[in-house]
Amino acid sequence: MTKSLVVAPQAESDLDGLAEYLGRDDRRLAARFLAAADTTFLDLAATPGLGRLREFRNDRLQDLRSWRIRGFENWLVFYRVTEEAVEILRVLHGARDLEALFEAEEGDL
Repeated sequence: MTKSLVVAPQAESDLDGLAEYLGRDDRRLAARFLAAADTTFLDLAATPGLGRLREFRNDRLQDLRSWRIRGFENWLVFYRVTEEAVEILRVLHGARDLEALFEAEEGDL
């Protein structure tokens, strides 16, 4: 059953920044990235169990999952599944210090 999809403001900001960065060299690459992200979000809404459950030290983050954006496998979508929706929280490069990023945003998630 497809759940509704909620994209958090921080995830929208992540996407805007990434598209701007990628678009500096190649506007088509930025457009492909945004299309791939949208497709990934729809896939997650249709099959919320995709991805892996992430392990963070902070208990507040224990229900976060991640899934790669097809064609841009270094970029991860971080999301939470609720009764009503799939909440897209962040879109981040997998090489970043994810624990530190999420800890710094403690009040936002």
